[in-house]
Amino acid sequence: MSRSVVVEAPGRFRVARSGPPEPGHGEALVRISAAGLCGSDRELYEGTRPADFASYPVVPGHEWSGTVLAAGPGADPALTGAKVVGEGFHGCQGCAHCRDGAPNLCVRGYDETGFTRPGAFADHLVVPARLLHVLPADADLRAAALLEPAAVIAAAVRHAALRPGETAAVVGAGTLGMLALQFLAAASPSRLVAIDPRAERDGPALAAGATEAYRPGQAPSGGFDVVVETAGGAGTAHAAVALARRGGRVALTGIPADPADAVPTTLLVTRALSVRTVFGAGPADWSYAVRAFGTGVLRPASLITHELPLDDFEKALRLSAAPGAGKVLLRPGLP
Repeated sequence: MSRSVVVEAPGRFRVARSGPPEPGHGEALVRISAAGLCGSDRELYEGTRPADFASYPVVPGHEWSGTVLAAGPGADPALTGAKVVGEGFHGCQGCAHCRDGAPNLCVRGYDETGFTRPGAFADHLVVPARLLHVLPADADLRAAALLEPAAVIAAAVRHAALRPGETAAVVGAGTLGMLALQFLAAASPSRLVAIDPRAERDGPALAAGATEAYRPGQAPSGGFDVVVETAGGAGTAHAAVALARRGGRVALTGIPADPADAVPTTLLVTRALSVRTVFGAGPADWSYAVRAFGTGVLRPASLITHELPLDDFEKALRLSAAPGAGKVLLRPGLP
């Protein structure tokens, strides 16, 4: 028997039970070990996610890890038994963006596990084998469930290209911000600042590699070589741009709720800033994150605060939005 959380419509879900799915041609059947919740999962459930980026009914869950139980025809049989994580964007594989390694920008439209296709809030998941990344045999699958947000941040830090001895700031000290701090700390910056309105995030930020922690408005502006924005809050993109030195590099990953929350063009032009925005992650970003995890550069286990069984989906949603909560995992194997 295989269970799955099905969000039938905004605000309505059920736990469905059926026989285990079968992998088709080029697919793999994965037994889910852990699946993380994030703000986009809450948006999907509440009905606030943009219509072009959601489909109902759907099984959510785009942050996950597991073990391959079976490889379908045309998939590598050596995958069976491997610990894996998987990319979310399927892509058409034929357009210029997909061929250039950016299925997250596929011109055929948005198509992502957990939003338009069945996701990992389930005992089992069937995905194209080409999307899988194999982990070391001794990998902690709990921690590996955070490799999806890590891949998104990998896209940001790869393009920001922090060099040893440079200075960096991270706006937002949630899951994405903590992962950004771990990545950036590995580049040996001379100064690495975390900025978040919650004083209780200072300790974890320093443990993640920050040299200093500030509240918004307290950090000195205009002096950082690299700034990574992860919060998606009101004014956080503007704050990130203001923190960058002339000629600096800024990476924006958050999506503010207010589309009118603009970054002033004057700052961008007069400081000659290089600004990169990130929407999801491509295969190269996933490979970067998986390598960092395998070598111990990324330590996402420290960000997990709650683990619940699959049937506690609604409770997990509430916890993920609670003050002080870090990453909340659904663990299908828990009773």
